[in-house]
Amino acid sequence: MTATDGDRRDGGRADDPNRRHWRFLLLVVLVGTIIVEPLLWFVIRVHMPPGRQTTAAQGDQFDATVLTMMASPVVIAVLAYFTYAMVVWRHPKGAPLVDGPPIRSNLKVQASWLFMTSAIVMGAFVFGTYELIVPAGAGGGEGPSPIWTPTSKTILPVQVIGQQWQWTYRYPTYGGFETTQLVLPDNTWIAFHVTSLDVIHSFWAYQLGVKADANPQVDDVAFTKTQQTGKVTVRCDELCGIWHGAMYNYGYVVSRSSFNSWALRTEKRQAPLTKLLPPFSWTYSPSANGAGGGYYPSSIPFPSSESYGKGASGPEGNLPGVKVSHKGLSGGQ
Repeated sequence: MTATDGDRRDGGRADDPNRRHWRFLLLVVLVGTIIVEPLLWFVIRVHMPPGRQTTAAQGDQFDATVLTMMASPVVIAVLAYFTYAMVVWRHPKGAPLVDGPPIRSNLKVQASWLFMTSAIVMGAFVFGTYELIVPAGAGGGEGPSPIWTPTSKTILPVQVIGQQWQWTYRYPTYGGFETTQLVLPDNTWIAFHVTSLDVIHSFWAYQLGVKADANPQVDDVAFTKTQQTGKVTVRCDELCGIWHGAMYNYGYVVSRSSFNSWALRTEKRQAPLTKLLPPFSWTYSPSANGAGGGYYPSSIPFPSSESYGKGASGPEGNLPGVKVSHKGLSGGQ
């Protein structure tokens, strides 16, 4: 028995014409990978979403780039194979149909496939786990007891309050005023404390690379550091009711001096309204009828205004009636 006969038994003949096809395809994949990988890292990476407005966003950009680079050889191989098959192995027009040779198992191919796919999956697992835990939790909510906290001594806390169907923000270091405007200072560590007044929402600040669930009675903390000024789009990323799609607003990252001026000015302007809010807390108890008008009373909504009784302010209809004018506040029934 010759060596060629032995090769025929295991389907790996030395003169197998398919070998040149596989060698050519392997060469195409290698060349394509060598060309595409540097392009992804040096050219495409800086344009990958969500950008670099914060450390969390830059981390997301890095993760997306690495995963794209891991997937690109697989994509190149699939495209190369299908293109080569359609061009080289296509059935000639008008030629009679002839059954191809039987397909036999190949231990080397099977072992290689299992090894490569396992390596890719385990690599993605290790990389993803590291990125979620080590670099600031990747901008995701870490619950009330974060496993990672910034080492900076100057962290600006911003409370994010979700309710059907709007976002509001409280600034505890500036008197606890509440506003529908999200304004952040540049080059500053931010601690988002995300909570809800009714159902489950999800705070998604796209350009900031921050996404944290807003659960009632839960303080979900997410850290990030601003790096660039610019506009921020905030959306709810959890189906929360009929107007879920309309639950969004916009914010801005501005210079530190501009933020300080805005915060002090807003604190002063909102002072009469801030007095009517519940005392600042990381979570609040919604009213018996649920939120709906931007209010979130506790068991005693406004202790200083109990004498007003129940009015018709807001869709809930069970809050003290308060009329607001440019001169200040006045109670009403």
